[in-house]
Amino acid sequence: ASPATSDERTRRICGVRSSLEVCVPRSGGHAGPMSEAMPLSILDLAIIGRDETAADAFANSVALAQRAEGRGYERVWYAEHHNMASIASSATSVLIAHVAAHTSTIRLGAGGVMLPNHSPLVIAEQFGTLASLHPGRIDLGLGRAPGSDQTTMRALRRDARSSDRFPEDVIELQGFLRGDSKIAGVSAVPGAGTDVPLYILGSSLFGAKLAAMLGLPYAFASHFAPGSLIDAMQVYRREFRPSEQLAEPYAIAAVNVIAADSDEEAQAQWTAVRRRRIARFVAPGPELTDDEADAILASPQGRQVAQMMHYSAVGTPHHVAAYLAEFAQLAGADELMIAHASPMIDERLHSVDLVAAAFAATPV
Repeated sequence: ASPATSDERTRRICGVRSSLEVCVPRSGGHAGPMSEAMPLSILDLAIIGRDETAADAFANSVALAQRAEGRGYERVWYAEHHNMASIASSATSVLIAHVAAHTSTIRLGAGGVMLPNHSPLVIAEQFGTLASLHPGRIDLGLGRAPGSDQTTMRALRRDARSSDRFPEDVIELQGFLRGDSKIAGVSAVPGAGTDVPLYILGSSLFGAKLAAMLGLPYAFASHFAPGSLIDAMQVYRREFRPSEQLAEPYAIAAVNVIAADSDEEAQAQWTAVRRRRIARFVAPGPELTDDEADAILASPQGRQVAQMMHYSAVGTPHHVAAYLAEFAQLAGADELMIAHASPMIDERLHSVDLVAAAFAATPV
């Protein structure tokens, strides 16, 4: 049979299963040869679960990174979010330092630091410190969003126009890390000469064009902003210019994953995740009952929030591996950044194991 067209792959990858918009492949799929070469990484939001504290979330992040390291994952990234009761990764560099001290080989980084919230010099010093403590293991992904709402943005003392300077700030930060400061008489100590690799994060064509222009790797946030994935990846590859850091384009696509021993178990976890997502974004405050959450999910606003998780692999390891193989091809990705979305840490760790085994990263 001839290879599937892009449209055919899109229809297969986004098929509807039962009453949920769960993206799992049709039967008969398999991971194929790409599973042997495609790097798999993890995006960890340091989730604070029900009846848990931030300290519990940090302990879970250590456990997740240790498991990922043992199973052959490429890297774990942490995202800067603020004023979100269920996400503990606001002080991204501090969390990276904590996890790095409890692991030994896996790469760790920000996915990402929202640079307009910070001075490029301060970020260069923070990540220069990390790179000095853990050489060869630190990444720095950069985004231009506030990482929260407008009120929180003001509390961060962020100028509403600071995102307009994002390209210049990236260049300034890069200069500090290379030891080629763009500001006379100012050096990052630590930081200068560490050459911490930079990645541009994005969910639109802006980030794709900037990454291409600067010759940097590009990571698309398709785990929560799926709309422009394919267009952004195509623009990035088409406009890429080689640089000192990167000779050829390198693209990462993010995707939600829940792998479990049975489809029924995976679907139950997926339902719980969707309910919690609705509670976080649509109805913060008193805890919703399952019926209340389901009613909101069925509303236009709820469907819009659910659509944020459009690219999600939910099911048994066989189903998840087949989905990820086709998703990587659809996105034109060199690496997949997996957000293991299961509600409980034991479920997330098991999902990490199952996906690694399905991709033959390591035996379980």
